[in-house]
Amino acid sequence: MYCYRLTFLISALLMALAAFAQDYPTASPKMIIDTEDGEEENQAYSGSAPIAAHFTSNVSNLGSYSARYEWRVYKAGEEENPFLVRYDADFDYTFMESGSSYIKLFITFTHASDTIEYEISEPFSVTASESVLNVPNAFSPNGDGQNDIFRVKDDHRSIIQFKGYIFNRWGKKLFEWDDINSGWDGKAGGHDVADGVYYCRIDAKGADGRVYKIRKAVTLLRSYYEEQNNTEP
Repeated sequence: MYCYRLTFLISALLMALAAFAQDYPTASPKMIIDTEDGEEENQAYSGSAPIAAHFTSNVSNLGSYSARYEWRVYKAGEEENPFLVRYDADFDYTFMESGSSYIKLFITFTHASDTIEYEISEPFSVTASESVLNVPNAFSPNGDGQNDIFRVKDDHRSIIQFKGYIFNRWGKKLFEWDDINSGWDGKAGGHDVADGVYYCRIDAKGADGRVYKIRKAVTLLRSYYEEQNNTEP
């Protein structure tokens, strides 16, 4: 009988404590990263800058408490000297510099004389790679689906500013673009230009501060590739 009563009292006490604990506010912070495949929730993320991130505090059981939020964004070893501080429940930030950044959330819940301090147990981290930018020497806009567009190579990383231009041999501008994933299709004024050598100028900047000023000749080989493709074995 005593054992049964003791077990019953312990169970009741645990239930009461659980119910009491549920009245206290808490948080479940999240970091969401915009990627080429859509939004991804991450604790740590590495990729090419710019990296767009969304941070949410996800407070629950706030009740009659008020909340003061403090997000700190800092480099390794510099938690007490963050380069960004935000006091909103949620915020967005785009990481434009290479290297690792860490993000911590502190919340102070207050109600009358009652104060509860919340601190995220493990900081989020965002690492932007060093910049890479390579440009080919030739392309073949003949409609075969291979190398039809003159663009920078696919291994580009962490380029945060970009502008490209194409000129003919007399210095006339034929094309310009500012989307690093776009490029020139070998046309000017809606018409195919002749095979030959053209001149590319690219001005860009990497997340690591590197400045790119690329000036190079580009060979357009449309008819050559068409002849090669039409040659009988």
